[in-house]
Amino acid sequence: MTPRRLPAPLLDAALVAVALLDVGVHFDTEEPLRMACAVAAAFALALRRRLPLLTFLLTLPAVLFSDAILAALAALYTLASLTRRRTLLAVCAAAFTFSSMSSWPSPTFDLSETATLITLGYTAATAVAPVFLGQLVQARRDLSLRLAEISAARDHERLLTDQTVLAKERAQLAREMHDVVSHQVSLIAVRAGALQVGARDAEVKEAAATIRRLSVQTLDELRHMVSVLRASGGRPTELTPQPSLADLQRLVESSGIEAELQTDLPDGLPPTVQRAIYRTVQEGLTNVRKHAPGATATVRICHEGGAVRVTVTNTAPTRPALPLPSAHYGLVGLRQRAALLGGTVTSGPTADGGYELRLELPAGGAVVADGGHQGSLGADGP
Repeated sequence: MTPRRLPAPLLDAALVAVALLDVGVHFDTEEPLRMACAVAAAFALALRRRLPLLTFLLTLPAVLFSDAILAALAALYTLASLTRRRTLLAVCAAAFTFSSMSSWPSPTFDLSETATLITLGYTAATAVAPVFLGQLVQARRDLSLRLAEISAARDHERLLTDQTVLAKERAQLAREMHDVVSHQVSLIAVRAGALQVGARDAEVKEAAATIRRLSVQTLDELRHMVSVLRASGGRPTELTPQPSLADLQRLVESSGIEAELQTDLPDGLPPTVQRAIYRTVQEGLTNVRKHAPGATATVRICHEGGAVRVTVTNTAPTRPALPLPSAHYGLVGLRQRAALLGGTVTSGPTADGGYELRLELPAGGAVVADGGHQGSLGADGP
């Protein structure tokens, strides 16, 4: 069972109270200036979340003038847990060490003495401890966020793979219905029409007309079923609104990375092509966020010579990524989706250390994929 964390205001108030207790332990009525600095440092901890660096600077006089150093250690820990600037942390730790070693107003100490060196070592270790602890907390927080992103990405990859497999099964079923059932029903309709024309008996003509009418009706219903099977990837996609090119800008803006969208696509692209473009951009931005932390991305979508080209390019990462394995289900799903529409998906690193994902589709790929079979289905009818 995960323990519940205290609310931030309550935790800050408790920390201020502990710092004041530290001031009380070292309280000296004959040194009002030093005590004032220590009390001010304790109350400055209320600003540590919003202004961590300023809070640490406000606590330094207490280290320099008094023995109440708990407030400065807490401020240094907060700064280390919130910043990634290692040089700044080293300077702050050094400032704490020399402030603690100094004896104001006579800040003189002899480094040639063994006792002074030992004291300097202990003081430096005291300053470094909250820095290391703060960095450890920051790394744990980053790891938790990264794991949450990876979990969401895996769920997305799994859903996309399931939808692709279901789409292939439905497409195979549609082909079988078209190639076998529609052919047989068309032959029945043609033979019934010939029987209706050549028969002399009125009852036979009426029966042939009924058979022909039912065959034509069955072909129409079969054509609609094939269209539904080819156009949808599964029941979940039929029950939820599907993304289109109008949703791309919102996708880029909510991606959580610095990304630029450049597009010159015409209106009227088939919905299946629009969905393939959207999913490619979505997968590309997800991979940038997962594998290239700190990188920027550029999404270019253009229409040239009857083909749609989508490129998602990112720069080299500025922070190291977690060395976690990937099943590459996302790219596999994209390639399968593109293949169903007569296109291709390629990917690979760039010369500057980044990565590029490319999609190329025929602008009317979905119409060709679906319409070709539907046209032949209509031709088979009477």
